[in-house]
Amino acid sequence: MCGITGWVAFGRDLTAEQRTVDAMTDTLAPRGPDARGVWLDTHAALGHRRLAVIDLEHGTQPMHTPETGPGGDRPRAVISYGGEIYNFRELREELVLLGHRFTTRSDTEVALRAYLQWGTDFARRLNGMYSIAIWDTAREELLLVRDRLGVKPLFYHLTADGLLFGSEPKAVLANPLADASAGAEELCDALLFLRTPGRVPFRGMRELKPGHLLRAGRDGITEERYWALEARPHTDDLPTTVATVRELLDDIVPRQMAADVPLVSLLSGGLDSSTVTALAARARAADGDRLSTFSVDFTGHTENFRADAIRPTPDGPYALEVARHIGSDHHAIVLDRTRLLDPAVRRTVLGAWDLPFNFADLDVSLYLLFAAVRQHATVALSGEGADEVFGGYLWFSDPGARKAETFPWLKLGAHRGLDPRSLFHPWFIDGIDLAEYEADLYRTALAEVPVLDGGDTENAAERRTRELGYLTLTRWLPILLDKKDRMGMASGLEGRVPFCDHRLVEYVFNVPWEMKTFNGQEKALLREAASGLLPQSVLRRKKAAYPSIQDPAYDRSLITGLAAAAGDGDAPLSPFLDGDAVRRMTARTATGSLSEFERILVESTVRMDDWLRTYDVELTDVKGTH
Repeated sequence: MCGITGWVAFGRDLTAEQRTVDAMTDTLAPRGPDARGVWLDTHAALGHRRLAVIDLEHGTQPMHTPETGPGGDRPRAVISYGGEIYNFRELREELVLLGHRFTTRSDTEVALRAYLQWGTDFARRLNGMYSIAIWDTAREELLLVRDRLGVKPLFYHLTADGLLFGSEPKAVLANPLADASAGAEELCDALLFLRTPGRVPFRGMRELKPGHLLRAGRDGITEERYWALEARPHTDDLPTTVATVRELLDDIVPRQMAADVPLVSLLSGGLDSSTVTALAARARAADGDRLSTFSVDFTGHTENFRADAIRPTPDGPYALEVARHIGSDHHAIVLDRTRLLDPAVRRTVLGAWDLPFNFADLDVSLYLLFAAVRQHATVALSGEGADEVFGGYLWFSDPGARKAETFPWLKLGAHRGLDPRSLFHPWFIDGIDLAEYEADLYRTALAEVPVLDGGDTENAAERRTRELGYLTLTRWLPILLDKKDRMGMASGLEGRVPFCDHRLVEYVFNVPWEMKTFNGQEKALLREAASGLLPQSVLRRKKAAYPSIQDPAYDRSLITGLAAAAGDGDAPLSPFLDGDAVRRMTARTATGSLSEFERILVESTVRMDDWLRTYDVELTDVKGTH
């Protein structure tokens, strides 16, 4: 998985900047606990922290070519790379036939040789999750590449004579040329629970968009897209579609199990993780081994479970049933309120994010789960992406959400208590033009949605479903992938997401909605493709969200933090929070627990205040002061 960072500067000699480059690199130590490396040239510096997964002995980075560049005193190209390329063996065979020689078994060397062979077109040949930085000494040019779905993060900050980059914002901020400041626009995404492609809540910083590459040379910076979702007619009938999905999954899951270190699977007992786990168990059994699986639970959760709209059933019993069915060695990681509220753990979670985004206790419990899994393994398979690809969310079918002239999850959230405006003074919300910001983002996103070419047309309902699918894949999924990456990397655990394989995404994106839900149940297509793998109870189980703690004492602790943010005159958000709204929310905990959406609202507000304080963010250009 690893962490990468670097600096390109055409107006200074970076060989004299060892200390700064070391500081940038060392911020990423949790992402790469096994090794570190730095490579310095006159106008380029690359740093790397390694989590060793493939070719443990020889895959160290930054890695450079044995061939030299101009003058013969420098390598032709140098790479710092994080992630996994799942088709590296096929690419290696092709490159060998083209005359390339290899000295390692690593996918890093394959990426480097692929660049030498195909230039920037090599990105289109990769199947995987990756953030790649290559310094080409002959061209004196830096190339940054990010995977198609944005599974792996990559941030950059332009400078007067080049740029800084890193797997996390903290690596960029470790350079004195970048500072932690934010204005009104930078806060809007966090207030709306959106991840606008490319936008980061630090002024001057950007995130390389999924499916994009960036070139930085003496002539300036250029960014281009090498992959995008396309609208294509779907001509396969239902049986063929089901078979194609299954064939893809049969290839994807074993392919993503390549590792020279222990690998496990996360198993919630839901359809998505269970499908991945069952396929992984089959692949492991074919090698004569047994798969280990892990789930998260809370003390007394199953016994005292309270059903709600997004969690109709507890995960625990279903996870155990699947584990017995596939014969895995299952481990339930049981958490309690004390661990979720541990200040040290919460500081780690905030530091892992670097950004003011969060999913309340779900972030903390996911980090604690990953930290426990890391005691047993280095790599974990996960089911993220299935709801986005196969249309598993309520907003795909809810009439109100389908008609909403905004992002559908915002409509559903507001209906259930997750209104980002509700805890802030109206003058603040109006002053940052949040409504217009939301409307503009929505219009921009809709304008990107691909349409069928030629004589093929879609009716209004089909068109709307395609829009919802695109919005979900490009504006919602990135938040979940961010969460998975940050919480996993905080403990040095690599998470792999088979449902985000671009071949599966491209195919299912164009499957008609009536085929995805052919029997009237959400994700019917995936359920049918998984038949024969899972118990009938799981194949029929209604979608249940990732588990959340149900403990009034936990909610009261959150309210204490919210009251402190609102009442402490030195708290960064204090001037902008509505005291009356905070008191009304406080009263909610006097009679019981907060709802799931209220909890996210409260915790996100507290997290934003903590973020502003911890990163010493300077709030500027906030209009409408009261």
